[in-house]
Amino acid sequence: MRPDRRATARRATLAGALALAALAAAGCRQDMHDAPRYKPLAESTFFADGSAARPLPAGTVARGFLRDDKLFHTGRTADGAMATAPPMPVTRELLLRGRERYDIFCSPCHGALGDGRGMVVRRGFKQPSSFHVDRLRNVPIGYFFYNITNGFGVMSSYATQIPPEDRWAISVYLRALQRSQHLEAASLSPEDRARLDATVPSPAAGH
Repeated sequence: MRPDRRATARRATLAGALALAALAAAGCRQDMHDAPRYKPLAESTFFADGSAARPLPAGTVARGFLRDDKLFHTGRTADGAMATAPPMPVTRELLLRGRERYDIFCSPCHGALGDGRGMVVRRGFKQPSSFHVDRLRNVPIGYFFYNITNGFGVMSSYATQIPPEDRWAISVYLRALQRSQHLEAASLSPEDRARLDATVPSPAAGH
């Protein structure tokens, strides 16, 4: 091939490549780098209702929030009655967890003994009922879980602060706290009775 023909071929190849590049560039828009999107709750001209936020399809459940165990999440049985027993075994670990959570979230109002004389009550806040009155000693344990979840009177819901398993732990501890204030010494085992007697000072100890 003569030199001038080779140069012409190279120029034609280069021109073709530039033409293809120009066509490719024309097909790209800045939107491909900055994808069109709506800000939360922004106005939309696309949807008939004018809102960019779309309603969730019926039956949508967020991951991890299925909550198909009604007893565990509501404190009620399938027929709507308050649960008479917790949905898990009562263990020492559960009671200790319940005591810890009770001391953090409940004792400021209800007091460490559950008598309704917590620190904020002693500073003027409305006094709640003692847990040791007959009415609350006789309610099902689900009653405590339900009211921790949904609130009662001036007490707001603690559902966002306390997960369900800890609400059950507190409810179990409340039942143990009630028993601790009304348990007859005669019902204790000999070992527990001896431990109890060892903690009670004799009358002579005060002289």
